[in-house]
Amino acid sequence: MYDYDLLVVGSANADLVIGVERRPGAGETVLGSDLAVHPGGKGANQAVAAARLGARTVLLARVGDDAYGRLLLDSQRAAGVDTVGVLVGGAPTGVALITVDPSGDNSIVVSPGANGRLTPQDVRTAASLFLASRVVSTQLEIPLESVVEVVRNLAPDNRFVLNPSPPRPLPPELLAACDPLIVNEHEAKVVLGDAYVSDRPEDWARLLLAKGPRSVVVTLGAEGALVASSAGVTRVPSVKVDAVDTTGAGDAFTAALAYRLGSGASLAEAAAYAARVGAAAVTKEGAQESFPTAGEVDAL
Repeated sequence: MYDYDLLVVGSANADLVIGVERRPGAGETVLGSDLAVHPGGKGANQAVAAARLGARTVLLARVGDDAYGRLLLDSQRAAGVDTVGVLVGGAPTGVALITVDPSGDNSIVVSPGANGRLTPQDVRTAASLFLASRVVSTQLEIPLESVVEVVRNLAPDNRFVLNPSPPRPLPPELLAACDPLIVNEHEAKVVLGDAYVSDRPEDWARLLLAKGPRSVVVTLGAEGALVASSAGVTRVPSVKVDAVDTTGAGDAFTAALAYRLGSGASLAEAAAYAARVGAAAVTKEGAQESFPTAGEVDAL
C-alpha cells in the first residue's frame, strides 16, 4: 500500500568536525585535530539511519547548489534513500561546526543555510510523498512554520514523530499530532517551560503528555529511555557500550523508533530496538558513518 516506510522532513548539513582535548571556554582558543567533513543534519541523518536498517526511506529537504550539497545528495543515495524530495538552491548548504572531546561528548553550532529556506509551500508541494509514506518524522532544524505545515499535510493514516531539536516551545497544534514526541532531558526542560518542576524523567513524561501528545519518549543516554502513553510509563533499558562519539546518536534512535513503529511494533518494543541502534551508533566516529545495519544491531 505504501511506497515508503518513512518520510523524513528536515535538515541536511555538512558537518565540520574537529577533535579537541577539551572544549574551549569563553574567549579561549584550543588546538584541535585536522578538520573532517561529513554529511549530516538531523533530517539527513535520520533518513540514512533508517535506510541502513532496511527502511524504504524518502527525504524532503533543501540543500545548496554547491559541493556540500552534492556531498549530501551522494551520501543519501549511497545509503539507499530516495532523494526525489530534496530541493536544490536558494541558499548555501547548511553547515554544522562540531567539536568532540575524548569522552565522545560534542558541542554543535549550526548555520542553517538552505535549511532555513524549506518553506511551507515546499511542504504542500510534496503532498504525494505524504500519501506514499507510512510514518512521517521531522525535527526543528527547519523553520517552525514548515514543521507545522507538515502536520497540516499529514495523510489520514500517517503516524507523526517529532524530535524537537534544537528545542523551543511548541504550539498545541504540533504537540497534538505527535505520536510520539521524542525528547532528551534538555529538550524536555525547554518544551515544558514553567511546568518543569521535577528531576524525575517519569514526571517529565507525564507532564509532557498533559500538553497534548498522543505518546512521549524520553531518551536518557546510557540509562536507556522511557515511554509514556495513556497506558502508563515504562522504562526501556540500554545496551552498555564504550562510547567513542555521540554525534548523531539521537537521530539514529529516532529513525529506528519511527521505522519500527511503522512495522507494527508497540512503542516500548520500538524504543527498545531504537536504544540498541543508538548504542551501536556511539561506538564509531561521525554521524552517518556510525549508523549500523540491521545485522550489526542484531549482533550487539
